[in-house]
Amino acid sequence: MSKSHHIDESELEVHHPKNAAAGITGVRVALTRSLANMGVTRSARTLLKLNQTDGFDCMSCAWPDPDPENRHTAEFCENGAKAVADEGTRSRATPEFFARHSVRELEAQDDYWLNEQGRITHPMVKRPGATHYQAIPWDEAFGLIAGHLQSIDPDEAVFYTSGRASNEAAFLYQLFIRAYGTNNMPDCSNMCHESSGTALTESIGIGKGSVSLRDIYDAELIVIAGQNPGTNHPRMLSALEIAKRRGAKIVSVNPLREAGLVNFRNPQVPRGVVGRGTDIADVHLPIRLNGDLALFQGIGSLLVEWDALDHDFVAEHTDGFEEWAEHVRAVDWPVIESTTGLTRQQITEVAEMIRDSNATIYCWAMGLTQHRNSVATIKEIVNVALARGDIGKRGAGLCPVRGHSNVQGDRTMGIWERAPEHFLDSLQAEFGFDPPREHGLDTVDAIRAFRDDKASFFMGLGGNFVAAAPDTEVTAKALKKAAMTVQVATKINRSMLECGETALILPTMGRTEKNMSGSGEQFITVEDSMSAVHASRGVLEPASPYLRSEVAIIAGIAEATIGKRHGIDWAAMAEDYDIIRDHISRVVAGCEDYSRKADRPGGFVLPHPPRDSRTFETKTGKAHFVASPLEVLQVPDGHLVLQTLRSHDQFNTVIYGLSDRYRGIEDGRRVVFVHPDDIVTQGFHDGDLVDIVAHWEDDDVKRVAEGFRIVAYDTPRGSSAAYYPETNPLVPLDSTATGSNQPSSKSVIVRLVPAGTGQEAGAEQGASQDSVGSDEGHKSDRQPRHLS
Repeated sequence: MSKSHHIDESELEVHHPKNAAAGITGVRVALTRSLANMGVTRSARTLLKLNQTDGFDCMSCAWPDPDPENRHTAEFCENGAKAVADEGTRSRATPEFFARHSVRELEAQDDYWLNEQGRITHPMVKRPGATHYQAIPWDEAFGLIAGHLQSIDPDEAVFYTSGRASNEAAFLYQLFIRAYGTNNMPDCSNMCHESSGTALTESIGIGKGSVSLRDIYDAELIVIAGQNPGTNHPRMLSALEIAKRRGAKIVSVNPLREAGLVNFRNPQVPRGVVGRGTDIADVHLPIRLNGDLALFQGIGSLLVEWDALDHDFVAEHTDGFEEWAEHVRAVDWPVIESTTGLTRQQITEVAEMIRDSNATIYCWAMGLTQHRNSVATIKEIVNVALARGDIGKRGAGLCPVRGHSNVQGDRTMGIWERAPEHFLDSLQAEFGFDPPREHGLDTVDAIRAFRDDKASFFMGLGGNFVAAAPDTEVTAKALKKAAMTVQVATKINRSMLECGETALILPTMGRTEKNMSGSGEQFITVEDSMSAVHASRGVLEPASPYLRSEVAIIAGIAEATIGKRHGIDWAAMAEDYDIIRDHISRVVAGCEDYSRKADRPGGFVLPHPPRDSRTFETKTGKAHFVASPLEVLQVPDGHLVLQTLRSHDQFNTVIYGLSDRYRGIEDGRRVVFVHPDDIVTQGFHDGDLVDIVAHWEDDDVKRVAEGFRIVAYDTPRGSSAAYYPETNPLVPLDSTATGSNQPSSKSVIVRLVPAGTGQEAGAEQGASQDSVGSDEGHKSDRQPRHLS
């Protein structure tokens, strides 16, 4: 039976932000959500197996698991429990549900309501001209897909991958796509950590972080920039607490003072329940949006000035130091201060902490990767780490924290539109065909291809492409031009409704569910943020007998489309995943004897030359210092810089509920956080209702997000924040990071206008501040309630 939860923004309440994360409240919320969605028995069966060596891997983040002997009985966080409850829900979206609701009716619902309808039970099709989805047998669905793929040039097809895919599914998917004849493989990495991979590969020769969980425990200093662990990676707080108890200092670099980096109340220990918990950040730098490159150049300048350098490491393992040192010696401190919004004294304090630390770890997430200068910013972090010799030693290193549970594993398995030649050579040697060598389309270029009628087929292996991608209206219109769209998913999402002429929904099993085939129960494998690979086994019966695993779905499509071409036995791999893992052992470097190593308790760790032996697989054999020009984001008068971010009650684009309690928001989502002084200069009052208009002069597209309530918040002057996917329509498709083409969702230039005037204002690109109007008359009729 369908639920009827909608977002009624008139119920919005604004409370004071919290100064601590987790605690008893987190436990209560987790259990309440689990019991409501799954009941007592299913909750116990799933949560007690979550992140255990004989259980399944959490789908809500890629934070690594402790060693098997150090795991708790409850080895999960509040948001992990929400993710499991969301997947394990007893609600069902049956063919009868789709018969009651047309595509147009579903398109009019909000994302929260769509997700609440539960698990999809049957494969569904919307045929050309039809108003409704209807059930379709699996073989007929595979035949429809194969027929279209066989009728087009392979480069007209686009195959997207979400981080929820297993390594086995990802490997099989890329094998099918390349055997079919294209490298058009956009994935969620393109939107989250593509800048990290690009920068790290160019600087140290590998696009992955260089630390282990043990290094976090052993660090003397941990710098956390552009990351909110309390919501996005809550189990990281447990590791930070251990580091703190062992004497580490922690620096938070973030425009917002996030509760998880203020204090952590660990419900697993008495001090987190009856005590005051553990203070996390020793220093908080409230940096302006897009100020991180300037910050780390300022830090580098001070380290060079003080000669606080590891000269032996620099001489033996790096090149380019002198050019970089000359560059940072010449930094303009007034520009550094104005760009960061910080004083030289604040920056000096952190630089002194780095100088005095013998082992520093640098962590970051999308707060750094989603700007035009993100690749340069991450290279600057690498520069500082290289200068201090903080790579390849215990308790030190680089730590990009991935958000989706297997996004790193997807890339390892070959999901990449620009796969390296050595991977393609290994694939050719294993399967006997020459895979396409020309680079394919990433996320942004794929959207352009559909927009420009250069692509006709889209398949999404998980994810919610339309809602996750930038420039929502542009993306939706582009996908609607496709002749066929295919979504492999567990629940209804926006991408099934903003669909092609023919649209298919292929319902798949989730992580929580048992995966049975003709040869018995199958396990899958995943890779976390620290290159550890391990097995995952679901415990629940599938939500419907009509569901198929991701591997079985891919194999079915491949069999129907290319058959036994190249001698690949798709059906055999779908029956026995060990066959897939045998292929992985011979194709993917570091995965030798893959099945056995992955299935042992705790799995195994992939090789990482900089971490393991201080060797760097670059053209020179050394790590590179890179001097980057300091680009300052130009913001017109009367405008703000907006970052899109998650609430505490969502995972990526999936909205679980309407509480962002750490930031003090309840029962609503359309809020924009603004500094009190900026509210005044913009001509508004706290609580006013506004439209947000994006400033982008490179095209004539109007980008407006309507009906947002202003919330006065402790954020730097000129910086603002609001939730995605509601604000993704404001991110211009062409506003991307130099070098990685990643959407710049953390530096969107916007202005606020009275609610109801955004469409008119959006037509006036580059309008002056005068169009905002006077201080009077901007109050909403329905004010949010401000509660203590």
